[in-house]
Amino acid sequence: MLRFFLRSALLSLCLPMFDSSINAQVAFPNSETLYRPILHFTPQKGWMNDPNGMFYKDGLYHLFYQHYPNGTTWGPMHWGHATSKNLIQWQHHPIALYPDSIGLIFSGSAVVDYNNTSGLGVDGKAPIVAIFTQHDMKGEQAGKVDFQNQSIAYSNDEGLSWKMYKANPVLTNPGIKDFRDPKVIWHAPSKKWIMALAVKNKVSIYTSSNLIHWEKASDFGMQLGNHDGVWECPDLFPVKYKSKTIWVLTVSINPGGPNKGSATQYFIGNFDGKNFSTPSKETKWIDYGADNYASVTWSNTGNNIISMGWMSNWLYAQQVPTENWRSAATIARKLDIQEVNGSLYLRSLPIANLPFNKAEKLSKYFNHDNDAQLIFPCKLNIDAMPLEDFAIALSNTIGEKLIFGYEAKTNRFYVDRTLSGKTNFHTDFAARHYAPRIANNKRINLQVILDKASIELFADNGLTVMTDIFFPSAPYTAITVDSKNNQLFDKASLNNYLTP
Repeated sequence: MLRFFLRSALLSLCLPMFDSSINAQVAFPNSETLYRPILHFTPQKGWMNDPNGMFYKDGLYHLFYQHYPNGTTWGPMHWGHATSKNLIQWQHHPIALYPDSIGLIFSGSAVVDYNNTSGLGVDGKAPIVAIFTQHDMKGEQAGKVDFQNQSIAYSNDEGLSWKMYKANPVLTNPGIKDFRDPKVIWHAPSKKWIMALAVKNKVSIYTSSNLIHWEKASDFGMQLGNHDGVWECPDLFPVKYKSKTIWVLTVSINPGGPNKGSATQYFIGNFDGKNFSTPSKETKWIDYGADNYASVTWSNTGNNIISMGWMSNWLYAQQVPTENWRSAATIARKLDIQEVNGSLYLRSLPIANLPFNKAEKLSKYFNHDNDAQLIFPCKLNIDAMPLEDFAIALSNTIGEKLIFGYEAKTNRFYVDRTLSGKTNFHTDFAARHYAPRIANNKRINLQVILDKASIELFADNGLTVMTDIFFPSAPYTAITVDSKNNQLFDKASLNNYLTP
């Protein structure tokens, strides 16, 4: 077994709160220093889960998110708010939506109402309209089933402040316990707004001409996909593929993910303005790792389909060892479609403008065991690998390690966090997670985004994706590569993060 050992050190330039000396690394810095990521969005404080209400306008990406500002576990839900010009550096804003007499502010979406179909715009400007689930906690506790309804709020200052619509809710519950998470898009051919709504074990499609009055059009999914848990956070969007428009419906499920707990599945098919249909019976997953849930797309981005998910899992999200905040979002990802063996798959890759430097070939370090530096965060690129076993391990000075790689016999990728550090906060955290290789070509390419407490693995140009979080007791400072083939990593390179 050929082993390549690369020594590395975290640079204080990238971690301004962390003393980069070896002695400081062994001193077990607090979770703020050790786990808060650089490339990934996190709340300033408090709890975060699903991304919500994401829209793009005038060069600015708006991100709203499920937020409890007064604690680090789930609590009465608000919508937090942040904006970014590049999906990496974020400006935090005051809380956008607060619970009111109708209920808590659960997940939903936001659209730019360019034609003012809602009549909520002023001075000829297009309003931003958010539509979301309001959850009546008292009603749930009283044993009612109609405690989730859909409401709207609107903004006439580009999303910086919001007013609740005075006639909320706009879509009342017909008597179903799980009736939530509206994702709304404009469907130009029918000149209607389309809502995909999670309804227990299916997605219901509603239509509207004004975002206020809604009519049910159809149901989808009762006999398709994974039904091991409740369906949540649907998303319906078109993707240009060759000369065609292909429709994608995503829906999250908890539990029932391919590596336990929560995950997001998808269906590829057709949508006629009322009905979504798919010829495929196969259950497909956006991400096979344990930590990408409630993944949804930005609205108003045209043919540029960009998604983001919650980088955690309901199995252990409220127990992870961070102190002042809990949870991060995944890297923003661009989505498209690729055909493999006559079947269509959704492909995802990190957005192209991630701030990394020019790649440095790893091969120049293979004969050095004390010179190389691995700066976190970083991007590892490996191209044109033959279909042979390999394992890459990140480790620290106290023997903790995260391992990822490929098994040729089973044709699977994996991430193993069994020995990754702090794992005893939940029995299912220390595990090896697997993902099938979907591509059928004879060479593998791999792009891996590593932040202080997360790995996002994109194999075969994004056909197979895995996202896992981890919590080492001290920073990983070494990378070790195992392979039987000396030539396996000839086209490996490392991109270090450029401080903005």
